[in-house]
Amino acid sequence: MEEEVSVLFMPSGLRGQVPVGTTVLQAAQRLGVDLESICGGQGQCRKCQVLPQEGEFPKHGITSRADHLSPFTETERHHQSKKRLKEGRRLGCNARILGDLVVDVPEESQQHKQHIAKAVTAYDIQVQPALHLFTVTLPEPDMHAPISDKRRLQQALVSEHDLPLMDCELSQLRLLQPALEKASRQVTVAVYQFEKIIAIWPGEKKEVYGLAVDLGSTTIAAQLCNMITGEVVATADTMNPQIRFGEDLMSRVSYVMMNEGGDAAMTQVVREAFNQLARRAAKTAGIQVEDILDMTVVANPIMHHLFLGIDPTPLGGAPFTLTTDQTQVVRAAELDIHLHAEARACTLPCIAGHIGADTAGVILSERPDLADEFVLLVDVGTNAEIVLGNRDRLLAASSPTGPAFEGAQITSGQRAAPGAIERVRINAETLEPRFRVIGCEAWSDDDEFAEKSKKVGVSGICGSGIIEVVAEMYLSGVIDQDGVIGPVEGKPTDRIVQDGRTWSYVLHESERSIQITQNDVRAIQLAKAALHAGARLLIDRMGIEKVDRIGFAGAFGSHIDVKYAMVLGLIPDCNLENVGSVGNAAGTGARIALLNFPSRLEIGEILPKVEKIETAIEPKFQQYFIEAMAIPHKTDAYVELGKVVNFPPPKPKAESSEGEERKRRSRRRRRA
Repeated sequence: MEEEVSVLFMPSGLRGQVPVGTTVLQAAQRLGVDLESICGGQGQCRKCQVLPQEGEFPKHGITSRADHLSPFTETERHHQSKKRLKEGRRLGCNARILGDLVVDVPEESQQHKQHIAKAVTAYDIQVQPALHLFTVTLPEPDMHAPISDKRRLQQALVSEHDLPLMDCELSQLRLLQPALEKASRQVTVAVYQFEKIIAIWPGEKKEVYGLAVDLGSTTIAAQLCNMITGEVVATADTMNPQIRFGEDLMSRVSYVMMNEGGDAAMTQVVREAFNQLARRAAKTAGIQVEDILDMTVVANPIMHHLFLGIDPTPLGGAPFTLTTDQTQVVRAAELDIHLHAEARACTLPCIAGHIGADTAGVILSERPDLADEFVLLVDVGTNAEIVLGNRDRLLAASSPTGPAFEGAQITSGQRAAPGAIERVRINAETLEPRFRVIGCEAWSDDDEFAEKSKKVGVSGICGSGIIEVVAEMYLSGVIDQDGVIGPVEGKPTDRIVQDGRTWSYVLHESERSIQITQNDVRAIQLAKAALHAGARLLIDRMGIEKVDRIGFAGAFGSHIDVKYAMVLGLIPDCNLENVGSVGNAAGTGARIALLNFPSRLEIGEILPKVEKIETAIEPKFQQYFIEAMAIPHKTDAYVELGKVVNFPPPKPKAESSEGEERKRRSRRRRRA
């Protein structure tokens, strides 16, 4: 039997037993501790920094000592040498627990800090919900007409509201006679899809509510809607607690494969998050959660399967088989979601193994199938979903962009949170930067920036900032078309510094240096090339030269500057006037499906006609990927972008120190 030791996490107070040799991050994941990790425990992101405590903790019966953790690893020493690991701290993914331990999780290592921005997108929805309220008054019981109150209710609905004869849930039948007695034989019933009575109240009830949920791999956003008026009465959002099991989707599938019961654990925490969101939204709106009778959910395939309690491992490898690609309607209670006892939960259909119900929501919101022009819709995340088409034809694909746009794999990267750099500009002549951070409206060159940003500080750089700084570095000549950082001829600056055999650009220098390294630029190039190559495959398959309109979906897409996204080459060339954010289109799609029942049927008819392109097996994907590594692109001219942006002149190729040394040796050999 494995030896186990006690570990206590502060300030949460969560405690448990773990086997000797368990990493601090694994222990946190097992106990549900709020410890961030966005690189899947590979020691790259440094977000899981913890502070081990020493001493006696008699209240908990623990003696915690430094040698109760494994020695520093090479990875930790490397980060220490670069001053990326604060004094006394350890990396949770590297440090292994050898004895009883108390660990402090600093605030900046906690996931709850994240800035979530899935705002409600305005949309004119024709309110025709699956759920309807009907109020009827039943005749008094009559000894001469001995029929049941259930039958009287059915007959009243038929005669007064022209409804078909329908059954009633047993749980509600138990409430029927008490409700009739309480309100002089008047009751209001909720009818679902004109098929079944799922709720009964005494007297007249005028309002009932529904919840539309966008279940993302990083965030979960809920919109509480009045099912009669269609009004969004409250919103609530949270980080997806499954992040503690893995940042990206494949790491979560791997967790399931390697940990017995891992899928059940992830299903449980995400359902708990749904319940928390429902309670928060209901409290904001001043209603009871029992007033929520319907719910729609959109999600990528892996999140979709885990939410429904379906094994996601078949989606972890080719041929990426879905268990179901159809709309699912179940009682919310069957999913451990605590709303009204008979509330229904509807998950929109998935499209393919890597193209989920969230993409179905985007299609439902943007309706490219009704457009005359060719529309390209892009939802940027760890896996980018791409849709291209018009009224004649729709194509869809996903591209593995990875988590670079969310701050992972970036030296000073982080998710969007207060203190994260989100906007960057570089003076093309002096190469001096200025920036703005989340939580502070002032720019860094403002005389009052230090005072105004004191509360949030400058902690790192998030996705929108990463896109802008790399694009600005290109426009100012700091990097060339191939993404190589180097000195700019005729523009001396201390912003470009030697970093081993490469160069880095210093964006901010204070207590912590925020630099953009050569590896950072490469990570962004790899991510954007994957997305661009996926879009190019769809354009090829459609048989067109260019798209007419581009829409960025999702929270990330709402915050990036489309000009810089195009400068970077994240998307194909297009008239910038026709490029923009479409907001949280997936969440809007969930709201449409909630408030307009015919749309659920309609999306079920549209999706089977969508042609799925599997980028992994497309012969040209690799070629397009390599071409798209250049900024903005190796072969595409970007004529439309050139109308509004001055591209920098080609940068002379600088000899690397290694290349210069080879030339010197060659000259010495010739002289000898």
